Amino acid sequence: MPIRPLKIPAYLETQQYDGQWFLDHIDEIREGIKRLHSDQADVTVSIPAYNEEASILKTLWSLSKTVTSQKVEILVVNNNSTDRTQELIELSGASWLIEKQQGVTHARNSGLQAAKGKIILNADADSFYSPYWVDLLSLPLKDATVACTYGRFAFVSDGPANRFPYFLYETAGDFFKAIKRRSNDEAMYVYGCSSGYRKKQGLQVDGYHHPPDTNEDGYLALKLRSKFGKLHKVTANLALVWTSDRRLIEQGGLFKAFLARTKFLFG
Repeated sequence: MPIRPLKIPAYLETQQYDGQWFLDHIDEIREGIKRLHSDQADVTVSIPAYNEEASILKTLWSLSKTVTSQKVEILVVNNNSTDRTQELIELSGASWLIEKQQGVTHARNSGLQAAKGKIILNADADSFYSPYWVDLLSLPLKDATVACTYGRFAFVSDGPANRFPYFLYETAGDFFKAIKRRSNDEAMYVYGCSSGYRKKQGLQVDGYHHPPDTNEDGYLALKLRSKFGKLHKVTANLALVWTSDRRLIEQGGLFKAFLARTKFLFG
């Protein structure tokens, strides 16, 4: 597995800008999304969003810079947002729909049903994507034995921050997962911020419906693997999804999150 980057890549520098900067560059976002789009899309990037006005344009900016020869639909599923999320989606030129039933499972199922692409890629509305992410996650599905692809994520601060502590935390996390993978099913590491599958097959296994106390993304991966083939992990650093560190901050910061992970591993 590649060593994680010690520095944030150049394409991530715009992530540090505030929401107004992205609003000022809305024409550029719109043109990028239009360039990728086709009603006969090869790939749909499906993004559930609930009150994401602070981050949705950052996500759409990054996806609008996608480098690919494929046709890509960028679809945002607004899950009853009460802020400016819908206004910003419409300004961006992305495809959209509103899902009235609250919850990410309903939002992802709506995205699956409405997608025009043959391949669905899951993305999150608070994450930043590499220009090469779409191809790196979707092209392995040309192999008929691959039922689902999934990637890794890294943390990026919403403000100025030293990358090194995040590098250490993520590297430790990779080590912990390698140990736990001996007893845990690989599917539990399939995340909604970075995974892909064929639309037809997703519909055949009843989408994201899942039993209580299970994760909708991981359970879909289990269903796809049991019926259609193997899971394929994409480890390239260019496929890393950069996600906000806000959840780490809410948990008390890196140190507390590290202690919680250690307790989970050895407790």
